[in-house]
Amino acid sequence: MSNATIINDETIDLLLKDIGNALIRSDVNMKLVIQMRKSIKDQIKLDSMAAGLNKRRIIKKVVFDELIKLLDPGVAPWKPTRGKANVIMFVGLQGAGKTTSVTKLAHYYKRNGYNTAMVCADTFRAGAFDQLRHNATKAKIPFYGSDTERDPVAVAKKGVDIFRKEGAEIIIVDTSGRHKQEEELFKEMKEIETVVKPDNVVFVMDSSIGQAASDQATAFKNSVKVGSVIITKMDGHSKGGGAISAVAATKSPIIFIGTGEHIPDLDLFNAQSFVSKLLGMGDMTGVMNLIADVVPKDTKAFEEIAAGNFTFRNMRQQFQQIMNLGPLDKFVQMFPGMNNMPMLQGNDGNMKFKAFINILDSMTDGELDGKHPMTPTRILRIARGSGRHPREVAELVEQKKVFEKMFKNAGMKNMMKMASNGGMPNQRNMQQNMQQLAGMVPPQMMKQMGMGGLQNMLNSVKNMKGMGDLSKLGLGGLGGGNNPFGLD
Repeated sequence: MSNATIINDETIDLLLKDIGNALIRSDVNMKLVIQMRKSIKDQIKLDSMAAGLNKRRIIKKVVFDELIKLLDPGVAPWKPTRGKANVIMFVGLQGAGKTTSVTKLAHYYKRNGYNTAMVCADTFRAGAFDQLRHNATKAKIPFYGSDTERDPVAVAKKGVDIFRKEGAEIIIVDTSGRHKQEEELFKEMKEIETVVKPDNVVFVMDSSIGQAASDQATAFKNSVKVGSVIITKMDGHSKGGGAISAVAATKSPIIFIGTGEHIPDLDLFNAQSFVSKLLGMGDMTGVMNLIADVVPKDTKAFEEIAAGNFTFRNMRQQFQQIMNLGPLDKFVQMFPGMNNMPMLQGNDGNMKFKAFINILDSMTDGELDGKHPMTPTRILRIARGSGRHPREVAELVEQKKVFEKMFKNAGMKNMMKMASNGGMPNQRNMQQNMQQLAGMVPPQMMKQMGMGGLQNMLNSVKNMKGMGDLSKLGLGGLGGGNNPFGLD
């Protein structure tokens, strides 16, 4: 169908049907999809729209806003009170990632200055206490559990009492995983809630649970006072549409999403970013927030680099900051059009950066600061010292030249300034900044990725106006295929 297609009630019905089917494929509950379609149809009154209005953009905004509403239960997220004991109880299905999420949340609060502790009240699953003990030791967080006591209610009460007396501000209680049909385990869960008197009950849900999310979340909500939701395993292929069902069933806000296996891999939930990724439009806000977390607030170093004073020492700092962003594939999947690049999947990208850092660690201070030229003799010595091939050292030298050109460009300097302030680059400079950011990937990686994938990413950024192409609302972002309505 051509771009000249008239937008009328019939095309709107077809569009909403397609969007609804795509959302169902992304595990959004059928009832919620029907509810959303009706709400959208009620809001789109084509006859009353003034002449000259961009109807396509209006439709896209309505769809986006309705998805945001589904993720907003109308309840403010619970916040702990400093200086007192705040008890948080975790509940959810077995295998949802509760114990790992307990450690992640405890680590998050510890990082934000709270005195945190963990209690293992999961006496049902073999190895649960060992897992929590290992995680707690790794995160340097106090914990309590028992290898001999089999009563989870007694363990929970004793652990909470101990940490209350010790002045812990955040006490997180891990409980056994259970299914809605396991009445005895649900009874046990209620008893634990009664004795520990939690300030917040967190329902932990695996993002891949699919259409079962609504029934399971409802069962937990009917048994204990669920106040918050954490969605786990969002680093996989799951669309995460079940999260919308969990919010609708529990009437509780999503507070965090788990994005990896490591302890820091817990991100504050942002509805706009979540919906953007659900619709296949990337998450540029998330990208800039990641950069802002690792870019130093002092921009003096960037001023010097932009003036042409770029050294191997500066280069090492930049590589380390990229590594601090976390797994490279997690970072690039936030860009529209980049999440299918095989070279950036798995651990290959991180291993490349680590190899370069090893090479840089084998340089002398004079070499790092640019006082000595990179002669063949020096390249051989550095290769031997780092255990890498001389070809990789030569590749790093070439990469330094790329960085020098990149940082002399004022656009990159401005981007880093904005990142250090937690800001977003404006639309006009976005494509240029993304091209420069792509230059931070070593040339050999770019060669293996192929220019097609890079060009797709740049084109996506170039076209990011408002919500991007309408095809990404349903067919392109949520289920594949082309836009049959000609509304581009």
